[in-house]
Amino acid sequence: MFLILVLAGWISIYASTYDFDQASIFNYEERSGKQLLWIGLSIAIAFIILMLDSNIFDRFAYPLYGLIILLLIATIFLATDVKGSGSWLKLGGGINVQPAEFGKFATALALSKLIGGYQFQLNQLNNYLRVALIIGLPFIIIVLQRETGSALVYAAFTIMLYREGMSGLILFVGLYIATLFITSLKYGDTLNGITQVGDLLVYLIIVVVMILYLFTQTRKQVEGQRIAVSVLSLFIFCYLLSLLGIQINYAYVGLIAALSSLAYLIFLTLRESSKDFLAVIIITIGALLFSLSVDYVFSSILEPHQQTRIKVSLGMQDDPRGVGYNVNQSKIAIGSGGLTGKGFLNGTQTKLKYVPEQDTDFIFCTIGEEEGFLGSLFIVGMFLAFILRLIYLAERQRTVFSRVYGYCVVSIILFHLIINIGMVTGLTPVIGIPLPFFSYGGSSLWGFTILLFIFLRLDLARLERL
Repeated sequence: MFLILVLAGWISIYASTYDFDQASIFNYEERSGKQLLWIGLSIAIAFIILMLDSNIFDRFAYPLYGLIILLLIATIFLATDVKGSGSWLKLGGGINVQPAEFGKFATALALSKLIGGYQFQLNQLNNYLRVALIIGLPFIIIVLQRETGSALVYAAFTIMLYREGMSGLILFVGLYIATLFITSLKYGDTLNGITQVGDLLVYLIIVVVMILYLFTQTRKQVEGQRIAVSVLSLFIFCYLLSLLGIQINYAYVGLIAALSSLAYLIFLTLRESSKDFLAVIIITIGALLFSLSVDYVFSSILEPHQQTRIKVSLGMQDDPRGVGYNVNQSKIAIGSGGLTGKGFLNGTQTKLKYVPEQDTDFIFCTIGEEEGFLGSLFIVGMFLAFILRLIYLAERQRTVFSRVYGYCVVSIILFHLIINIGMVTGLTPVIGIPLPFFSYGGSSLWGFTILLFIFLRLDLARLERL
C-alpha cells in the first residue's frame, strides 16, 4: 500500500506541474524528477530501518527525541526564510530540509517509551504533565519557527492518548474551548446597539454546560434546577426592565449569570466540604478566563494572515482574490472535474497554474480535476483502507510500546488526511500541511517513511517472537 500511495503521489505531482514543453516525468529539472529521487531515497531509508534491531527504537527513544529537539531549536537560528516560515535548513545544491517533519516520529517514540514504561497509568496528574511536556516542547519550538500548521499536527497525538485511556473529559474540554473560540469570533454583531452577540452566546454556553453537567449527576440535579430557574428569572427580569425603556447589555447579564452560578457552586463546595463540584468549577473558571482572552489571542498572538484565514473559513470575510484565492481556485478545479474528471494531464485549472501550491499542499485538487469525484473517492478509500490496516496492526501488538507507537502513526496520518482534504475543499482553515505520500517534498516523504517503517519493523519483531 505504501508503494501504491507513493507512486500515485509521484504521478499526481507530474500531472500538477506538467506543461506542453515538458518532455519526461523523469526529468530531474522538474518536480516529478526530483520527487523520484526522494522516493528512491525513501525506499532506501525504509530498507535500512527494516534491517535494524527492533530494540534500538525502545532503547534510544529518549536520546533521539533529545537530538531532534536540539535540531529544532537550532533551526530557529539557522533557518532561511521560506514564504514567511523559518523552519527550513538549506543544505546546498538547492536542497532544503524541514526538521519539523522528523519531530513527529521522534515524539511518537518518546511517548511510546513513556507510556510503555512499567506500571505507567495515564490518568494521573503527574503523568499527564509528562505527556504534555513531550508533546508541548516540539509544538512550542515549531511555533517559534513560524510554522503553525506543522505545530498543530502534534494535537493529533490526543487520538492515541484517548485509545490509551485518556479521560473523555479532556477531549470534551478541547471541543468546549474550540466552541467558545469560534462563537466569540463569528458572532461579533451587536444586539440593540449595545449587546455583543458573541459574548452573550459564550456566557450562555458556559451556563448551559454547567447545568447539563449537574443534570448528569444523579444527586446534583436539584442544584442544576436552581441554577436554571435563577438564570431564566434573571433574563426575564432584565427583559421586563427593557420594556420600560431601560437599556440592557445582555452580555453583561450573561456574565453575571455565569459568575453567580459559579459562586453558588463554590459556596456549596465549601459548605459541604465536598469535591463533587470541583471538576465543573475548574472547567467553568477556565472557560471564563479563556472567553475573556479570545480577542487578545486572536488580535495579538496570531499573525495577520492567520487571522484572515480563520475569518474566511468561518465565513466572516470574503477574500476570493487574497487569502481565500487558493481555496476558491481549488474548489473550482475540483468542481470542474465532475464525476469522472477531465482525464490525465487534461486539467485546465492545473495546466494554467490557477491554483498556487498545487503540487504540495493543494495537490488533491489536481486529483479532483483530472480524475473527478470517483477518482478522489478512490484515493480517499485507499487512505482509509491504509489507516484501518494500521489500526489492525496496532491492536495486535504484544507490547505497549509498539501499540502506542502504532496509534501515533495512525493519529498523524489521519490528522494530515482530514485537515489537508478539508482545507483544499474549504472545510477547514488553510494551515499548510501536506497530503501524506502525495505532496511534493523530500522532508515530508522521508518523515512519513521513517514514521511508518519504524512501526512496520516493530510489527515484524512481533512475528519474529512467535
